[in-house]
Amino acid sequence: MPYTATECARARQDFPALARRHGEHTLAFLDGPGGTQVPNRVIDAISEGYRRCNVNVGGMFDTSLEVVEEVAKARHAIADFLGAPSPAEISFGPNMTTLNFALSHALARALVPGDEIVITQLDHEANRGPWLKLAERGCVVREVRLGPDGCLDPDNFARQVTSRTRIIAIGLASNSLGTVTALALARSLARMVGAWLVCDAVHYAAHFPLDVQALDCDFLLCSAYKFYGPHIGVLYSRPGLLDQLQTDCLRTQKQEAPYRIETGTLNHPTLMGVTAAIDYLATWGNGTTRRTQLLSAMGVLASYEHDLARYYASEVSKFPGVRIWGPPLDPGPRAPTVSITLEGIPATQAATHLASLGIQVWAGHFYAVRVLEAYDLVKDGLLRTGFAMYNTREEVDRLVQGLRQLVARASVAA
Repeated sequence: MPYTATECARARQDFPALARRHGEHTLAFLDGPGGTQVPNRVIDAISEGYRRCNVNVGGMFDTSLEVVEEVAKARHAIADFLGAPSPAEISFGPNMTTLNFALSHALARALVPGDEIVITQLDHEANRGPWLKLAERGCVVREVRLGPDGCLDPDNFARQVTSRTRIIAIGLASNSLGTVTALALARSLARMVGAWLVCDAVHYAAHFPLDVQALDCDFLLCSAYKFYGPHIGVLYSRPGLLDQLQTDCLRTQKQEAPYRIETGTLNHPTLMGVTAAIDYLATWGNGTTRRTQLLSAMGVLASYEHDLARYYASEVSKFPGVRIWGPPLDPGPRAPTVSITLEGIPATQAATHLASLGIQVWAGHFYAVRVLEAYDLVKDGLLRTGFAMYNTREEVDRLVQGLRQLVARASVAA
């Protein structure tokens, strides 16, 4: 099944938020990396959860048993989305950051002072902060340098990994620059020294098919609200690995994977929304199983989003004083996330102007502040546009026109 402007027009009917207006302008949600809008199917599923079975697990009555079934469905859905061998490898939490802190606490109990952890300058703080905190326990945290091209320096990466390395934490794609990282290098280095490989797939999962078995990672984290679902964090653990860790869990909860890292009651209606989001994505692909449909759908959606990003980059690069940060969109792979700076115009000023036109983009550091520190961009920040399946070329044209107005005003003022 192809995904073109025709399919996009049909998909847009499924997202009620897209009908919102700001004054005379229809809102253009070009802030996908900060979170996507949700289709009616997701809204209805969550609402149904509250109407039908808003109770806890563990009861002998129908509604409680239904909740158990719905949670199991959500694990199956995410297992299909990630290509996990079993839903028993899928744990849930309130968000990716909370889950990653829980994971870091568990892994820390297997470390001794002097053990080393490798992080990168390219990563979101959610995959830096939990590991940096382990320096308080005597661990040594080493950092892979970001090159001028928006990619991690492979030679520097290799130098950071030593015989004392126990954890390598790396993002699969940058939420600030759109960079898709060279995971093969990280994986080979991790296997060479026997380190755990922890992958942040929050930005990647929204735009590319995932296969955790092919990635050969030990842990992978993502967030459903980046791919048209509700705010739920997801943790995949290599089969058998979570059961070996000393997690923060109550003695009254299930002690085996995937439950042993899930503290407290899960948000059951929201998990029903997760299943609905995965099922919705699958409808845009071909195949005889949900997994094959998802692989197909993510492939065609990625192509559509990439074309939008390429078009925007081509148009905005014509402006004087504009710089696009990160690797080129072609030949790729590259996430459809385009961050720019405008000479003499702070990113917040640009974003405020665009917001007045009903165009929603992000300005600042996007919680990937180490990237901006590395490039000395903290003061004025980056202006980030990120594309999703419901965005259109017409919205890109509105964005470009809004920036053109801003640049023209700045030129006159100068």
